[in-house]
Amino acid sequence: MDIRNIAIIAHVDHGKTTLVDKILHTTNVFRDNQETGELIMDSNDLERERGITILAKNVSVTYKGVKINVIDTPGHADFGGEVERVLKMADGVLLLVDAFEGPMPQTRFVLQKALNLNLHPIVVINKVDKPNCRPDEVHDAVFELFFQLDATEDQLNFPTIYGSSKQGWFNTSLTPTEDITVLLDTILEKVPPPTVVEGPVQLQITSLDYSSFLGRIAIGKITRGVLKEGQPVMLCKVDGTMQRSRVKELYVFVDMGKKRVTEVQCGDICAVVGIEGFQIGETIADIDNPEAVAIIPIDEPTMNMQFSINNSPFFGKEGKFVTSRHIRDRLMKELEKNLALRVQETDDADKFLVYGRGILHLSVLVETMRREGYELTVGQPQVITKEINGKKNEPYEILVVDVPAEFSGKVIDLVTQRKGEMHIMETKGLMQHLEFDIPSRGLIGLRSQMLTGTQGEAVMAHRFNEYKPWKGFIPGRNNGVLLAKTAGKATGYSIDKLQDRGAFFIDPMQELYEGQIIGEHIKPGDLVVNVAETKKLTNMRSSGTDDSVRITPKIQMTLEECMEYIQQDECIEVTPLNIRLRKIQLNEEDRKKFQKMMKADA
Repeated sequence: MDIRNIAIIAHVDHGKTTLVDKILHTTNVFRDNQETGELIMDSNDLERERGITILAKNVSVTYKGVKINVIDTPGHADFGGEVERVLKMADGVLLLVDAFEGPMPQTRFVLQKALNLNLHPIVVINKVDKPNCRPDEVHDAVFELFFQLDATEDQLNFPTIYGSSKQGWFNTSLTPTEDITVLLDTILEKVPPPTVVEGPVQLQITSLDYSSFLGRIAIGKITRGVLKEGQPVMLCKVDGTMQRSRVKELYVFVDMGKKRVTEVQCGDICAVVGIEGFQIGETIADIDNPEAVAIIPIDEPTMNMQFSINNSPFFGKEGKFVTSRHIRDRLMKELEKNLALRVQETDDADKFLVYGRGILHLSVLVETMRREGYELTVGQPQVITKEINGKKNEPYEILVVDVPAEFSGKVIDLVTQRKGEMHIMETKGLMQHLEFDIPSRGLIGLRSQMLTGTQGEAVMAHRFNEYKPWKGFIPGRNNGVLLAKTAGKATGYSIDKLQDRGAFFIDPMQELYEGQIIGEHIKPGDLVVNVAETKKLTNMRSSGTDDSVRITPKIQMTLEECMEYIQQDECIEVTPLNIRLRKIQLNEEDRKKFQKMMKADA
């Protein structure tokens, strides 16, 4: 059977998952009367709620008798580990670019990985139906990007297709057509079929699936030979050891599901059941002469956070899994499939250091654990520093901001306060395009300030650039916090009296404990307040005085916003039902003693 393996790569929100929807509908994967909804590939709850792709997934469709394996990849730099490993399965890439925004930082990041693997690119300029789009300029910008990334002559000669995946048409020119067959024909014509190599079997495991019946399932592309059901194989481990094993069952991808087969040819993507104890990147090879494929290098993490057990007074009230053993087992399980993650155990058995690519990468892990019934405490995200030539170095990122011209001054001001340096300033239509070099530390908490300062108009994107010398002190949060003085229920009466002191994160009648952060102080410095005070009743009848309690609605913060908000002496208590901010030292006297000690040490 004729096969094509293609990965779809692009910056976040440029339309990858919508394009996969259209490919599925065009190739009649579903019955005409079947309810499918949109963004079919974003299957888990978190992806649907946030409207982003987190895990790379593959489907296969048949068009004109050719099987096309399509791999949908995430667009955020934080999930780059997903993209790096699945590109190994593809022979060509569809590079999607927004017809207004042009190539963005993430486009550059994934394109570089694809070109290094010698994949054949097809450039798709999407969303040409948007007002003030500039497809021709974007095409030139993409060519320029290929040139900067040292593409070969063959890769520079890429085909370009214009269209709109939302409206469901693609063409080699800007004239709208009826459907997306032009795109599918280009894939058949320009993406080479996988090279068939005779010889002993080789399959590199690039992702894994889990089934409660079959256990862990290895997924990868066969790069040499033929794999058969029941065949004895050798698993070439990362550390160089060999482990005998046997293929129990074999599946290939058909439409949205899998189909059991007896053998799989070279070049096809398949799922293997029966291999024990494998990791991503290892090779399933021939039993007699096993040869391992080179392991895919994955970029290092740039940020870490401390995960520990929930030790607040509300410990164990809401979660099912609360002990350090539960948390440790869950983190170790996550390491199997989340390649860009690292976990380090500390001297304290209740605390773990978890390293990831960025705040979004770590917050998705915390949110997933919370939904599974875990209770935990997470600390402030810290960047990972390195010692280079005896000097302390920290990670820097390229930050790209597109913003209406009247707000550009505000953006430049915010970024330079956080030690960022501007490199590029261009006008794109009504928008200003700004590029900065900024320490990763400076990005923590920048998004919320940026959105407030630009009335929600700024579009921010950033990607890791390199390690450079430490930039010195970067100002964090300006205001202090309001802390609960005693445990108890908050009353509307006391919140009303304290409203001139700051903005609250809690509702009346909410249970609190001492040392919990309940709001933001209007000034720098923390303030301990009593919000559990009730109104003293007298025996005089009062008319209508209670009606005058008018409380401003509480500030709702997402998990990422909480992670960016907290300072070094604060942490977040995460349970299945609540996210609470608190001080690490709950008692006021303990906090004062601790600060005195810190000053004495300094």
